[in-house]
Amino acid sequence: MASETVEKIGLHNLAPAPGSHRSRRRLGRGPGSGLGKTSGKGHKGSMARSGHGGPGGGKPHFEGGQMPITRRIPKRGFTNPFREEAQVVRLDALAKVAGDAVTVETLVSAGLARVGRGPIKLLANGEAPRAFTVSGIRVSAGAKARIEAAGGRVEP
Repeated sequence: MASETVEKIGLHNLAPAPGSHRSRRRLGRGPGSGLGKTSGKGHKGSMARSGHGGPGGGKPHFEGGQMPITRRIPKRGFTNPFREEAQVVRLDALAKVAGDAVTVETLVSAGLARVGRGPIKLLANGEAPRAFTVSGIRVSAGAKARIEAAGGRVEP
């Protein structure tokens, strides 16, 4: 059995798989290329212009001259720029928290909340698994009542 010498792969012998790479269109390089003069755009019309507004391109929201939908529909309400979306933590999920103290740090280490994703709020979904001391977290009125019923307390 003759052993073949296999050449190491290097920059000098790398090549794409046959048929996997197609060369780019070289537009406007003379009549012999087949893409000279009008460069494959045909004659005149919106599609032949630079920055054309023809089908599939052009100004966003332009609807051919009809009144655009953004101007046809009345504007209502407003968006509050100061709204903070709270991270919701269920009361029964506190079983994952090690120890009796529930703080931002213990919730993050238990994987129930993430840092920098807004304030955390404890909601009364389920029952409190044991007595907790909750501090530095927003708590709904129902969750506060259930924590205190289980023997825990809520600190501001």
